[in-house]
Parts: sequence; structure tokens; C-alpha cells
Amino acid sequence: MCGIFGYIGKRINAAELVFDGIKTLEYRGYDSWGVAAISKNNIFVQKQIGKIGDAKLHKSPLSSLAIAHTRWATHGGVTKENAHPHLDCTKSIAIIHNGIIENYDTLKKQLHNKHTFLSETDSEVAVHMIEEKMHAMPFSEAVRMTFLACSGSNALVAIQQATNEIVAIRSGSPLVVGYGDNEQFIASDAAGLLPYTKKVHYLEDNEMAILTKNSIQIVDIQTNAKKKIVPTILTWTRAAATKAGFDTYMEKEIHEQTNIIYTLAKQTTYATQLAHAIQTARGAYLTGCGSAYYACLAGTYLFSTIAKRHINAMVASEFTFQEDFINDKSLVIALSQSGETMDIIDAVKRAKSKRATIASIVNVEGSTLWRLSDLPIPCGAGPEIAVASTKDLTAKLAHLILTAYASIDKQNEGTIVLTKTQKEIARILAPSSQQKLLNIAQILCHTNHLFVVGRGLSYPAALEIAIKIKEITYIHAEGLAAGELKHGTIALIEKGTPCIVIAPNDETYGANIAAAMELAARGAIIIGISRTQHEVFDQYIEVKDCGPATIIPTIVAGQLLALTIATKKGLDPDKPRNLAKSVTVK
Repeated sequence: MCGIFGYIGKRINAAELVFDGIKTLEYRGYDSWGVAAISKNNIFVQKQIGKIGDAKLHKSPLSSLAIAHTRWATHGGVTKENAHPHLDCTKSIAIIHNGIIENYDTLKKQLHNKHTFLSETDSEVAVHMIEEKMHAMPFSEAVRMTFLACSGSNALVAIQQATNEIVAIRSGSPLVVGYGDNEQFIASDAAGLLPYTKKVHYLEDNEMAILTKNSIQIVDIQTNAKKKIVPTILTWTRAAATKAGFDTYMEKEIHEQTNIIYTLAKQTTYATQLAHAIQTARGAYLTGCGSAYYACLAGTYLFSTIAKRHINAMVASEFTFQEDFINDKSLVIALSQSGETMDIIDAVKRAKSKRATIASIVNVEGSTLWRLSDLPIPCGAGPEIAVASTKDLTAKLAHLILTAYASIDKQNEGTIVLTKTQKEIARILAPSSQQKLLNIAQILCHTNHLFVVGRGLSYPAALEIAIKIKEITYIHAEGLAAGELKHGTIALIEKGTPCIVIAPNDETYGANIAAAMELAARGAIIIGISRTQHEVFDQYIEVKDCGPATIIPTIVAGQLLALTIATKKGLDPDKPRNLAKSVTVK
């Protein structure tokens, strides 16, 4: 969940380069930041607490080798001492680390009498272990042996003032190296490499990368054998990872959904392939985390409604309680933006151990999930920088809709539905449609609690709208099935309680309006999301009928409402507190 960036090469502004690089990865961690650069046989270190976005690097020396880090605190509080990089006692070795060293306490006790620890972190153990081992072996070997002694999911990057190289290792926590012309790069996310190179290699678990100015060597840390690597060429553009004139990444990414859905509507090959895998499986499962799980839940409704087929949905972190039903005829479809989230990776590995077929819809090609999959499907959303997922989620829903139609050999109907959806998204995002959202946001930004309710496909939509409001506005928002109101939640409704009721033009319309009536009778403020105004709605957001795909523009309207509330409250929607883009620790 931390950002990592490193450089070695021909330039002499390495400290500034990695500092700028880590700014592009701030969505991976933003409690604190730090830079270490080797210059004239010294290691220059600067680190601070707080976000790096508006920070400046002071007195950076001339350097051709540097590493940088943004932290999302796990062990130890948010302090300057706990920020990375960490130095050894001689101040000749610097490391940055992502993950958790699960046996750090045991290792620290072994080192405590010989080394001075300056932080509360588990990470500092690694740099002192490297220092200790360098008495008997070269730097890269000391890093390798240190990593092997550490348990847990980790990514470690180390530099040493006497060695003109960067040594990096991963197991479970992502790292990607970038190949340049007489310069090499390393990062925790390929999006950070786009300004410099599109030629990359995603490190596999238990791979070590040794970067020098002219080469990148990949080594198996278990056998110490060199590996021959064929680099991957990124298809993303540099512009795709910028704000492109918008105030925030989230605003930009919400607006990009119009073109993404339009593009996906014309692509049926992946849907046909996934539909065939579903048809030939004996038991299909959708799994994901957070918003991706809500897409999975929507998938169960879509396949039931469109294809009359049952598919299970489960939260990836709970997958272990379902794995006894998985066998060599099962299909597990994993949904993820980053392809690196620990819970989804664990779930997929468990399914593979049962010899299940793995399909995935993942936004980062070459990621761990991508490589684990028998049928990896590119989500096609492009780089998503804001922590709260928007365009990645709706792209996944588009894939599931196309696949449901492909399951009954009606790919053209899927294309027609998504084309209509794209036009409705464009209408919702048009400036002329947003005054009503501003009025509603003005009401909601002063509330502490609200509820979002719906039935059928509107239930996962309610969950998704609620989580967006929670993530970026810090308002307690609860999404629930409308039929569950009478089973507890209605006790919380009182005069003035805001309730968003989703009432699309489907078989659930009457029941959803009835739920709105029950809420209004108890004094709730009813905000309707529907194709038509109804007398029970105090406020109304229009979303026209797009058939089963109405869930997509409904969610887009909810995204835009959440963004508008956050903006009115003066909050940064790109970097919500306590959250990071890719959750790589349990």
C-alpha cells in the first residue's frame, strides 16, 4: 500500500526525478514520504510527514542513483522517524519497504544488542540485517539473504553507497522495473513509469532485480539463478495518467466513463471467450474486494436476469469459507483494478490449488492477478489514479453485461444496451444536468448519516453509491436492500434523515416506491434516482432507462453526487484518509 520509485542512470538529478515519480504514485500511500540519493559517497536523505503533493525537495545534491517512498502506516505511527527510507548504523545503506515483516520482532531481538533502532517500524529490521550480513557477503547477496529471512508479503528496495546498483525483491507486494536508454527505473505501479518508458517487467514472487545504469538482471532468490526476461510493452499513454485539465483525478476519471463504455460496447471478443468458459464450467464464482465485489454481486443479478444462469458471488477475503466447493471443473472469475490486492490474490491461489480455471477482469495488464489467470481480460479503463474506484468499476460492469448477453448468443443486444448507456452517461455528465446535483449536495454535506436503498440490480448500486459517499465525504452512508428496511434499519429513520431510493424502470419499481413511502412516513428526506419524478421524492436525480445496464448510469450519478459533496466540504476526493489504492497487506 506504499509508493515506491527508484532510478539509476545517466541523469544527475536523480533525487528530483524520484521525488517527482513518487508524487505520481501518492495514491498508494500518503501518510509520509522520503527520498534517499547517493552523492559523493554519501547518502542524502530527506523525509517528512504528510502528503507529498505540495511538498518541495530541499537542497538535493547531484546524483545518478536515488529511491523514494510514500508511506501508508502499518507498524508505528505517522512520524518523521517512521517514514522511509531507513538507514543502517553506518548510514551507508538505505532501504524502502512495502508490506509487513511478520517475524520482525524475532529478528529485531537478534539485532538489538548490535544495532541502534531509530523507528517503531518493522521495516528498519531489514536495513540492519543487510548491514550485518555485509560483513560476510556482497551487497546484493546480503539483500537476498535478508529477504529470505523475512516472512510475510513484502517488497524491498535497497541501495548502498559503495555499490552503483539498486537491488529490489518482491513476494506478494508489487514491483515493476522499467527499461530505459542507459537508465533504469523501478516502481510499485507501472503508471509511475509512463513518463520515462513503456518497456517493463512485473517482478514475480521471489524474483530479485539488480539494476545498474546499463542493465537489469533478474534472479530467482531461492536458487540464485539468473532468469531470461521478455519485457512487457505498456499500452497506456502518459496523458492517461494526468488530470488533463480537471481539478481532480476523480472528476477526470468519472468523465472518462463515456468514452470507455462506448469503446467497450464494440468489443465482444472477450465477452464471447468468458461466456464460453462459464458455459463449460460446473460452477462459476465471481470474487472481488470493495467496489469490485459489488460488481460481482451485480454480475449474479445480470446473469440471472439476462442469461437465466446462476453464478455465485463472494467477497475475496471470505473465499476460504467457500473453497471446499471448488474443484477442477470450477471457474473462478476474479475482478480487480490493480491485480495486486492481497485478498484477491490469496483467493485465486486457493482456487488454483484446487485446479479451478481462473478468469479475471483486471485493469493492470501484467499484474500478479493477470499472470495467475488462465483467461485474463483487460478491463480497458486506463490508469485509475483516484483511490476511490469509478471508471474501473463501470468498465467491469460493461464486461459482465456483454458476457451475460454473449451467454445466450445475443452479443448485438449487449452492444445496443451499452451504446444507449453511453449516451445516458454523457447526458448525466453534461453541465446542464448538474445543477440539481449541486442542490442535493448542499443538503447532504451537512448530514452525518444517510441511507441508500434498492432492490435487484439496484441493491449493488446502492452499496456502491454508499461506499463512494463514505470514502470521499466521510459521511456514514449505509447501502441496503430495500426489503431489509423493516428488519432493523427503519428504527434509525427520523425526521430529516436523508434516504436515497433507487427506482429504475424494472420489476422492482413498485416495491422501491413503496419503500420510499415507508421512509417518508417517518420523516425521511427522499432523494429519488429514477427515470421519472414521483410525488414521494423530495429531490430527484433523473437516470433514463437503459434496460439491465441502467445500473451503470445510476452509479455514475452516485459518483458525481459523492464528488460534489466532497468538493463542497473542501475535501480531497483523490486521497481519502486511511485508504490506499491497492491493498497489498492483510
